[in-house]
Amino acid sequence: MKPQVKVGIGILVFKDRKVLLGKRRESHGKGEYASPGGHLEFNESIIDCAKRECREEAGIEIKNIKFLRFSNMRKYGKHYVDIGLIADWAGGEPTVLEPSKMEKWNWYNLDNLPKPLFGVINHTSEALKTGRNFFDS
Repeated sequence: MKPQVKVGIGILVFKDRKVLLGKRRESHGKGEYASPGGHLEFNESIIDCAKRECREEAGIEIKNIKFLRFSNMRKYGKHYVDIGLIADWAGGEPTVLEPSKMEKWNWYNLDNLPKPLFGVINHTSEALKTGRNFFDS
């Protein structure tokens, strides 16, 4: 099968000036901290994808969803076009709903993020600090 570029959506969720990150269990970024996110499904809006992924992965609801950055990420032996969004927490307590993919969820201060960070989280952090919104790495 020919390798394909996939579309990923990552959502950095804010609550009380902290962001939600989880420790990944999958081989794709295993042991790294990432925000909720996943694959854009056929005929799905980006907003609907963001809401679905937050519900499916962490059991939370989000609001005030906004575009933050676009990344062309070639890492982990994969190739993703990744759209980074920011959103506000609207409800629900973060719960590990996909234990094969995620070890735990926690809220972290942006100035003290856990390490190591999943590939595009560095792009997300830079976009928040500088306003840069396009990354091609």
